[in-house]
Amino acid sequence: MFKLSFYVALLMLAASSSIAAPVVSPLELVVLGSGGPGATGRAGAGYIVLVDGTPRVMVDAGPGTFVRLGEAKLSLANVDIVLLTHLHIDHTGELPGFFKARAVSGDGPVNVRLFGPTGHRGEGDEATFPSTSHFIDLLFGPDGAYSYLHDFAEPVSINATDIDASANASKIPKVIYSAQGLDISAIAGHHGDAPAVIYRIDYHHQSITFSGDIDANGIDNLQRIAQHTSLLVFNSVVLDPPGSRPVLYTLHTPPKTIGVVAADSGTKKLLLSHLSPVIDQQQASVEASIRTHYKGPIVFAQDGMRLQP
Repeated sequence: MFKLSFYVALLMLAASSSIAAPVVSPLELVVLGSGGPGATGRAGAGYIVLVDGTPRVMVDAGPGTFVRLGEAKLSLANVDIVLLTHLHIDHTGELPGFFKARAVSGDGPVNVRLFGPTGHRGEGDEATFPSTSHFIDLLFGPDGAYSYLHDFAEPVSINATDIDASANASKIPKVIYSAQGLDISAIAGHHGDAPAVIYRIDYHHQSITFSGDIDANGIDNLQRIAQHTSLLVFNSVVLDPPGSRPVLYTLHTPPKTIGVVAADSGTKKLLLSHLSPVIDQQQASVEASIRTHYKGPIVFAQDGMRLQP
């Protein structure tokens, strides 16, 4: 009996050791915020990208994403890259909280590389936007609103880089970061008078592309940078015309066009995010409209969702 029990135990040990460990995807997306500017129960736009299972890249930081980060139980200790698609409040409102949390999340100096659009001085009814570097200086610089943060817990350094988002910007995607197989490229987007940037993250044959808020004038650049992307995160706010207010089409992309972009770029998977209440209410019709052109997987984002490309 003892020998039999001994051999059974050995077999069980061998079986347990042969069970493969969970495969970690090279890239994984965590949706911190899937909503827009309204108080609708969704957090504002924001994402964390995990590289080999480690949170490394934050994309936008809308209101409510700070709480969602805590709910996801993700550490900021290794987040060293921040990508801002544009400087509207619903995409940047939580930055001070994130940077303070980053300052107390690890041991040693904090060095973060942050990217965002160049500025725009409005004329007439147009709004004026600071460059991203000036925006960060207004928040965290020597005379900024939160200047105390630079040495609050550990020395904090935010290296902000402005990406040309003007009408004369290059039509060719530019690599803005490259290290240890992780490549991040950017190209100008278009979101009314708000300078905007489209980003693509590539790592080990996987890629995630972020449209940001984008109107018809930015579609060509989006198609250029999104070619054969594994996952396209497309902000979906309006219905096909005339289902939404006319002014909204000068800021956002309707479903039928989203389908065209996804199909023409060879997108493998489409994630609809930055969802407005009207999109929530009419998901079936939105998906049907997209599917007139795009036949791949379509996912509607939810706060806290984890998605592999």
